[in-house]
Amino acid sequence: MPFSRRRRIRPVVIDPATGKQISSAPFIGLGLVISSAFLYGVAFWLVPIWVAVVLLLTWLLMLLSCFAWWTPVPHRLVPLGVFSFVWWFATVAAAGVFLDWKA
Repeated sequence: MPFSRRRRIRPVVIDPATGKQISSAPFIGLGLVISSAFLYGVAFWLVPIWVAVVLLLTWLLMLLSCFAWWTPVPHRLVPLGVFSFVWWFATVAAAGVFLDWKA
């Protein structure tokens, strides 16, 4: 067998300090929330100022939730990161239709 001597890669990473498995979910979720900040910043040019401030406050709440949930419930951060994009698009699109905004 030509590949029988190949080194096996460990599928999980263990934290040497605690002995627990390290998950990539919180890093991915925080990256999604941070990358959605650009959309929330652009909202100041697309929507009325009061809506942009409300959107920015909701983004700040999502960012603080990421920090609070990092260790206790890290599996919630990826859906939260996806929700940050969905919330922005839904708010801007739906409110633009219902309130007749002109960008």
